[in-house]
Amino acid sequence: MTTRAAPLLVLLASAAVLGLAPILVRLADTGPAAAGMWRFAFALPWLALLVWRPGQGAGEAGPGRPSVLMGLAALFFVLDLAFWHYSIRFTSVANATTLTNLTPVIVTAVAWLMFRERPRALFLAALALALFGAWTMSAGADGRQGANPRLGDLFAAVTALWYAGYFLTVKVLRGRVSASRIMLWTTGLGAPLLLGVAAALGEPLTPASAAGWWACAGLGAVHVVGQGGVAWALGRLPAALTAVTVLIQPVVAAMLGWMLFAETMTAAQLGGAAALLAGVVLAQWSARTKPGPAAPLAQKEKGAEAETSAPVP
Repeated sequence: MTTRAAPLLVLLASAAVLGLAPILVRLADTGPAAAGMWRFAFALPWLALLVWRPGQGAGEAGPGRPSVLMGLAALFFVLDLAFWHYSIRFTSVANATTLTNLTPVIVTAVAWLMFRERPRALFLAALALALFGAWTMSAGADGRQGANPRLGDLFAAVTALWYAGYFLTVKVLRGRVSASRIMLWTTGLGAPLLLGVAAALGEPLTPASAAGWWACAGLGAVHVVGQGGVAWALGRLPAALTAVTVLIQPVVAAMLGWMLFAETMTAAQLGGAAALLAGVVLAQWSARTKPGPAAPLAQKEKGAEAETSAPVP
């Protein structure tokens, strides 16, 4: 297996797992921000075990100390979850998940400027195809999905800004710190912030049913496996390629929303999903071509990768 193939497989699997998150938010019998708080709370014990697991280098043993960048990543993630969870309550699962994935537009532009990850023409074509598919999935909804679709769609679109900030902050951190440490501290710092948001908005803080508790526990597992896998992959793949690949999330979420909540997908949405997946595949293929003068950041990090810990399972 090539150096890039393994991270791509981890990234694809992680993105598919993250597609479960909006379903579990719907099933969590609590407020939207409170669901995010429980996601963090259930994830923390597993993340602590990952940080303390045997076999790590001397410099990576234990949780270490949080940095300013970790605090910034936690803040971005709290805003991301708060806005996104409310969008899931107001619009369809497909729209809420699709519109948040406008993130690649922001990530590609900033990565180009900050990390000198100059995108190739073929990659930009793949990005355009994937985003066209995402837009078609949103525009093709039948108009009967969600209690307040316009407000939900607005919240989902704003979420893309916060997720882009989180994405790029983690990208910078992954050149210095292991994925497990980043996940532990961003989650630990974010949990009380989400609790404060939920309390300030007057949300019910605890699930009212056993099924709600199971959904919250499931969100914790999704956080560890899905978000942890993405954080690990960011240390080994260019930020723009990673951002496009996670666009498979809305496809998984839309299919599950159709099966569980009868949120039927129109012909336009199905076509958009096909275009989105085609864009992801094309983006991956374009990244295999020989790099130009401005090599992707992932190649410049080969020496630093030896200092990072083993992948998050």
